[in-house]
Amino acid sequence: MTISLRDLGRYADSLLETAATPDYENALNGIQLENQSPIRRIAAAVDFSSRAIQGTLTSGANLLIVHHGMFWSGLERLTGSTYNRIFRLIDADIAVYASHLPLDRHPTLGNNALLAKELGLQPSVPFAKFADIFIGLSGESDIETAALVTRVGEFARARGGNIRTSVLQDGRRTRKWAICTGAGASSDTLAEARTMGVDTLIVGEGPHWTAVHAEENDLAIIYAGHYATETLGVHALAQHLGEKYDLPWNFVSAPTGL
Repeated sequence: MTISLRDLGRYADSLLETAATPDYENALNGIQLENQSPIRRIAAAVDFSSRAIQGTLTSGANLLIVHHGMFWSGLERLTGSTYNRIFRLIDADIAVYASHLPLDRHPTLGNNALLAKELGLQPSVPFAKFADIFIGLSGESDIETAALVTRVGEFARARGGNIRTSVLQDGRRTRKWAICTGAGASSDTLAEARTMGVDTLIVGEGPHWTAVHAEENDLAIIYAGHYATETLGVHALAQHLGEKYDLPWNFVSAPTGL
């Protein structure tokens, strides 16, 4: 099947409800860089980076799907490494499609839904409100928190990461959990967790003070790694588009250590 970037992007935007999803200004969800040729292969990566571009070139893909897009750090002069990245893409006729919060929140392809599934947790209510949407998920369970930490650790290490936790008491059990991938530990999510009666919060990362807050408020926080917790969505989106349009696809692993 031959598919143009425009048609593929239009389908992905509809699938992810891109237009209806608020996001940070620099996310610029959707097609970020056009190309001229039909899409022949898809590569997916968490971050727009030189390693992601090299992996795309090596695989022969001409569409790169990322979670953190080309303009994540804001305005930059097209010089040095910034110029080199753009030049390599245009020279090889590679397009870029980015999806941040639309992909975080998607009910089947999203980072949060897929992380809950990976950990054997069944969501029942939304969590992590942003503007008029919810990004994360929450649910009930009855599991030793230490066992849940072990599950999360296995997940993170398989994706090139490591986990940390707030101070945990021996014998603690997780009865109500919440997940918000990426930079999920914030003043807003911690306040929401308290209101909902959450006892265990699973996130990618968070500031140092959140661990102190957790200990003081009898909340367990499992920091599973920003990168690791956001590998799932782009992988699933690339697979979905590959199957829909009969295109080969691959995931470019480029762990950041965070």
